[in-house]
Amino acid sequence: MSELLSIILTIMTAATPLLLAATGELVTERSGVLNLGVEGMMAVGAVSAFAVAFTTGNPYLGIVAAAAAGAALSIVFAILTLGMAANQVATGLALTLLGLGLSALMGEGFVGQPGVKLERIHIPGLSDIPLIGPVVFGQDVLVYFSFILAGATAYVLFRTRLGLTIRAVGDNHTSAHALGFGVNRVRLLCVMFGGACAGLGGGYLSLAYTPLWIENMVAGRGWIALALVVFASWMPWRVVVGAYLFGTVSILGFALQSKQLGIPPQLLNSLPYLVTILALVVISAGRTFNRSNTPACLGQSFVPDR
Repeated sequence: MSELLSIILTIMTAATPLLLAATGELVTERSGVLNLGVEGMMAVGAVSAFAVAFTTGNPYLGIVAAAAAGAALSIVFAILTLGMAANQVATGLALTLLGLGLSALMGEGFVGQPGVKLERIHIPGLSDIPLIGPVVFGQDVLVYFSFILAGATAYVLFRTRLGLTIRAVGDNHTSAHALGFGVNRVRLLCVMFGGACAGLGGGYLSLAYTPLWIENMVAGRGWIALALVVFASWMPWRVVVGAYLFGTVSILGFALQSKQLGIPPQLLNSLPYLVTILALVVISAGRTFNRSNTPACLGQSFVPDR
């Protein structure tokens, strides 16, 4: 029972940063913007969260710093792609390189320093229930927030006027502009939201997953979050399923290594990325379904006077 509980808690810890980052990127892409800089924004969020938490001793201030850092870096992307109509793919790749380099520079003085861990919430009585208590009532605040965020995103996108505006801008920005919507203003807010969520995902890595700072600690999770959006066919509830599926696969590699089955550890460490490729190949077979959910203007810049 204790081993099962440990596995479940570890899976939730591994899935949370993916869920946070993928939810933010889903909203960004629903508005018609393809931001490939999730990896860089997560890295900057991770080092900002660690630095602020280490300096102040308060991990909750680190959470705020992570979201602010991710949003700030996303503004750079927005200025280039929305303000100057730069290519979104090239700019996103450049943003990843910028974020990784900037995080390494910012975190140089924090390597090897002890981190401030984001503690799990303990509710007397409820958290002590065998198995269910620690899983449901004994998580840290960002785990709960990730579920609330995914649910709120689904509600806003498909049940509110704001969500209808976001989807309209992503599906046909010309018609949305003709109806009087500020296309680039809507996209700017969505890009900043996606950046803040990516920053939170990175912050979770340095505050809860492994409370320390090392260079390149994001380790490709930003790319997996991008693949999750496609895997989920731009549907929020599928992002939750996908994040926990990929979290399970990543933990499976560590679990198999502990069993000493003779499988090369390099192969086990590559499992999440192999599953990502396999999932994308399988999804590409259902082109009709994907086409019905893909924002029609995804990756296309909008210039009002054209």
